[in-house]
Amino acid sequence: MVKTWAKRLYMSLIFLILYIPILVLVVLSFNNSKARVNWGGFTLKWYESLLSNSRVVDAFSTTLVLAFGSALVATAIGLVGAIGISAMKKRNYAIMLGATNIPMLNAEIVTALSLTLLFIRFMKLGFTTVFIGHVTFGVPYVILNVLPRLRTLNKSAYEAALDLGASPVYAFFKVCWPELMPGILSGFLMAATMSMDDFIITYFTRGPGINTISTLVYSELKRGIQPEMYALSTILFLLVLVMLLVFNLLSNRRDSLQKGA
Repeated sequence: MVKTWAKRLYMSLIFLILYIPILVLVVLSFNNSKARVNWGGFTLKWYESLLSNSRVVDAFSTTLVLAFGSALVATAIGLVGAIGISAMKKRNYAIMLGATNIPMLNAEIVTALSLTLLFIRFMKLGFTTVFIGHVTFGVPYVILNVLPRLRTLNKSAYEAALDLGASPVYAFFKVCWPELMPGILSGFLMAATMSMDDFIITYFTRGPGINTISTLVYSELKRGIQPEMYALSTILFLLVLVMLLVFNLLSNRRDSLQKGA
């Protein structure tokens, strides 16, 4: 009994440490006072001010386009790469798996500088270079989420579909795709959230006039964080939370359908 109580207390403390700063941020986004230590009453004016601030709206829209656009491209590339890696022999598989892990373990500043040096040699820095940079660091997350699913995939079902006359593409989407979907969605979500959170690669690969939320907040530090940033951060947190809830609901529904079948 005491052991169970201690475990619950320990987990509660961990979640408090994780979520109290976010809760404070959400509360401040509704605070009528600019002073962080005084409660001036409930208000929505910071959200209204946020919507009327074209600079913030542009940064927010750029962040969303980068996050979901680069995540889609990274998911497509990562899926194809994972299929190719899974078909390799054991030695080559280990080599490619290690190469996939290097960008994730490597210091992000190294990746950012190397991409910047490559871009300025062949093209002008702008939205395209930032997009390519986000796709680059998103691909490994997709590969490492899809590979475990591919390793447990029943290849006999795919081969049976081919023997029954199905084309390779049709057999893949009818037999393999449903089994790979959880890994694909996990990779997509990780790539999207990492893109939203990224600062270093965005900062080094962006051109003039290109701002995301992370670079905008960094520039705001020079004159102090405005309450509109609290509102913007709250919206982003809720957006990610909704994405996770939808993903979990889809996963639970899929598991229920499989159990019912």
